[in-house]
Formats: sequence, C-alpha cells, structure tokens
Amino acid sequence: MDRDRYVLAIDLGTGGPKTALVSMRGEVLGHELIAVETRHLPDGGAVQDPADWWRAITSSARRLLASGMVRGEDVAAVSCTGQWASTVPVGADGEPAGPCILWMDHRGGPYSAKVVGGPVTFAGYGPLKALTWIRKSGGAPSPLGNDPLGHILYLRHEQPEVYARAKVFLEPVDYLNLRFTGTVAGTPASMLLSWLTDNRKLGGARYDPQLVAMSTLDAGRLPPLQPTASVIGPVLPEVARDIGLPEGVPVVAGTPDLYSASIGSGAVADYEPHLAISTTSWLSCHVPFKRTDVGRQMASIPSLIPGRYMLANNHETAGVCLQWLRDNVIVQQDGLLDGAAAPEGFGAYDRLAASVAAGSDGVIFTPWLAGERCPVDDHTVRAAFYNLSLRTTRAHMVRAVFEGVAYNARWTLEAAEKFVRRRLGAIRFIGGGAASDVWCQIHADVLDRTVHRVADPLLANVKGAAVFAGLVLGHVRHDEVAGLARVDATFEPDPEHRTVYDALYREYPGLYHRQRKMYARLNGGPLPSDGPKEGSHAP
Repeated sequence: MDRDRYVLAIDLGTGGPKTALVSMRGEVLGHELIAVETRHLPDGGAVQDPADWWRAITSSARRLLASGMVRGEDVAAVSCTGQWASTVPVGADGEPAGPCILWMDHRGGPYSAKVVGGPVTFAGYGPLKALTWIRKSGGAPSPLGNDPLGHILYLRHEQPEVYARAKVFLEPVDYLNLRFTGTVAGTPASMLLSWLTDNRKLGGARYDPQLVAMSTLDAGRLPPLQPTASVIGPVLPEVARDIGLPEGVPVVAGTPDLYSASIGSGAVADYEPHLAISTTSWLSCHVPFKRTDVGRQMASIPSLIPGRYMLANNHETAGVCLQWLRDNVIVQQDGLLDGAAAPEGFGAYDRLAASVAAGSDGVIFTPWLAGERCPVDDHTVRAAFYNLSLRTTRAHMVRAVFEGVAYNARWTLEAAEKFVRRRLGAIRFIGGGAASDVWCQIHADVLDRTVHRVADPLLANVKGAAVFAGLVLGHVRHDEVAGLARVDATFEPDPEHRTVYDALYREYPGLYHRQRKMYARLNGGPLPSDGPKEGSHAP
C-alpha cells in the first residue's frame, strides 16, 4: 500500500473530539483535542450540545489541513469514531432538535422498565421479552434507561416538543457523518446498542420488525442502515471548502469507539484482549461465538473482522475519576498539579501515586461515580473511599484512585473469563490512562497479567478509525491490522505487589454487595433483589 494516503480521523470522546491526520497505516502526523462541556442535570440527565462538537472538529480540521503537514489532495478519506449509546434528535433540516442525550443519562428508566419488563422480572427484564431480544440481537435495552431506547422514550413522554421536531434519532458518529455528507444513515455497528437489529447472520444485520414493535419506537424515525464497511458518501462541497479538503473525499461509515479501539490496539486474534482506560473503560477480545450474559451486561457482538464477534462491556467511570479528583480534591491552587487535563497532567498524579507503597496503606477507592454497568448493572451505586485514617494523605488517595479503577478492571476481567470460558492472556492497553507508567504497572500487578502498552495510547481510536478507512477502501488488508499497532512498553506483574493487591481485592466486590441496598435507598432506585448474583447466559 502507498504510504501517502491519509485520513482525517475524528474520535468523539465524552470529553470532546480528537481530530487528527493519520496515515492508513496508523501513523499520526498531527492531532488536536478540544474539550466540550457536559451538563449534568439534577434529575439524572447528562447532555452535550452537538454544535460544540462540530465547531471543535471543523476548527481543528482547518488548522491541521492548513499546517502543510499533508496536502489536501493526499487526504483519501474521512473516518469518525466515538462515544456510543448516546442519542441526537435531528430535525428535518438536519439540525439538532435538542441536545445530545449521553450514554450516562438515565432519565428514561421508568419508561424503559415498562417496555422490557413484565409481571415477572429477572434483573428488570420480562423473561420472554429478554429471550426474544437476546436470541436475535445478542442483547436487550437496559431497564435503567441509559441507552437509545430510554433516551427516545424520555423525549416522547417528557419533552414532546423536542420529540415532535425530531425526524430521526442518530448516534453521535452518524450525526457527524450527516454533517460531513448530508446523508442520514446508520450501520449495524452504530445502531447495535439500540438492540433492534437481527445479528444472528454476520454481515446481514437489519432492523427486526418484532424487536422494533416490542420497543414501541417509531420505525420511521430510525436511520436507514448501510453496511458497516461502506462509504456513506462524499464530503459536501461547502464543508470541503470550509476545512480545506478537495471535493469528493469519501466519508466511511462511523464506528463506535469499541470497534476502532479493537483495530487500533492490534488485538484482533481470537481471545486476545485489549483494555481501554479513557473516560469510561472496557475490556474486550474477539470470539468465534454469539453469547449474552444479562446479569453482567456482557455480550458478544458482530466485529469488524469478517466472521467474528467481539466481547462488549463497559465500566462507566475510569479515567474521569482522575479528572474528578483534580477538580474537586486536589485543586489547581494547591500547586501540586499544573491544571493540565489528563493525560498531560498524569506526571503529577504519577509522582504522588509513586510516593506511597502499593496498596495505599489499605485505602480502597470504588470508582462508581456515575453508577455502574458491568459487571453489575446498577445506576444507584456511588464511589467512595474506604479505610481512611489520620495517616491518610492525598498521595494515598491518588494512588487509591489508580488502584480502584484497576480493581474494577479485575472484576470485569473475572466476569469476561467466565463469559469466554478460558483464562485470557497478555493485555494490550490503550486510552489516556495508559499514558501513565504507574497506572500501567498497577494494572499489571492487580490483574496478574503482562500489559503491553500500545504506542501513543491516547490516539489508538483515531489510528483505528484511519486503518478502518483503509480496510473499507481496499488499501489495507485484514491480515495486516495486527502488525500496524506498535507496542512501546511492557509491564510485568510484581509478585510482592500482587500479594498486597490480592488481599485488598478480596474485599472489593463485597463492598458493593454489602451496601447496594443502601445505595438504592440513598439514590432513589428500587431495592435490588437478593437473587442469584451469577449472570444468565443465552446463545
């Protein structure tokens, strides 16, 4: 493949979009990250303004393309990836009819619970409904409302004026592609977490009439589906002129971040795991089967690799825990941090965390700042520091945050290994969290796994988006993907640290199980059942 084919790659994270110029072989020439505001509402809402995304992306693209690092005619594609299970209501004019409702917004919970529940429920689901959804799509809408079904039902019942203006409801990556091309379209990948597509036949997903009817959604307001590995259309002439691209540059189908991460990490062989620590976190690997674990909110979903599925799960708050710590516990005025957003500020966190011994003198942090999705689905649970004493310093608390996120990753890893029915091996590590050597080593110690950090881990998703564009356009082969992700450091478990972490981790899941009813009482949720903690599986 020629090495002078480049992609304008966009990764729309919850913190804001990264815009980059990347070769189709994953070489990043330049990038910008512009933060956008998330408004957290008192009723459990979390929203962003899609206009903020577009302003950030186009301004960054103008600067990158004007820099001279790449000639406009050498840009062969535009490829968007980013946050998932968020909902943009779009009017007939192509403009947002209201703010984007984010993946953490659970205001539609009461309406979702009615749709997916029944006279008898398990984990919030009517058994026959759950079986139908899982058999066809591999998963089911959440009864907590923090997904597209809950978002759309919330608008229909609580904001009818926004609902009436909305001609279509789009995932963020599909909204960006609409802005680039003028074409309204989704894909089986982007729409997967609507759980309205029949995914039993790989490569042939479509909306299933029975699932759409069960959801009570208006099929006419769902985007038409194009194949995941396809071109949505060319960049609009006015957009091309505005940002400095030639006319006719193709825009490939948008991919949720889990998909681009799997490509950008290079972990594409069956059972080869990657772990991402960004705003949220997930641990995934490719598998040759379709399976669902309702209790732990895990499912294997169609992959970008032909003929394969991959494991999908999500820990709601990971890297954002450090941002919360920076903004609310160790403030800029302390002088200990320079105020830079992660990962630029990780050096200061690393120094504080490294100044205390592994285990943080027994302090444990549970990183559930926005509830949890996996391996327990509970929007009422909250974060906490445990076992503080007069000897506890802020350095202990910083290290405890690093370790708490890693404990949650171990909890997820254990659930993932039950799901795939085997021990998983060395882990590819990506995301802003992987920029920290200390955090990499903590994960190796807590997980008892070799951790391979992918080079430029913060940019793994834009790299994956660019390589995906190369796959779609025929400039990259699937058998080349693994070799395009370079590892820049390897971290081996420290046996002494493992002994400390094993003892502390034994307490970790119990902190949730012993106090979940308290969290439900404090945060307005239904009291959880004392039924089986093990998840239910469906083929």
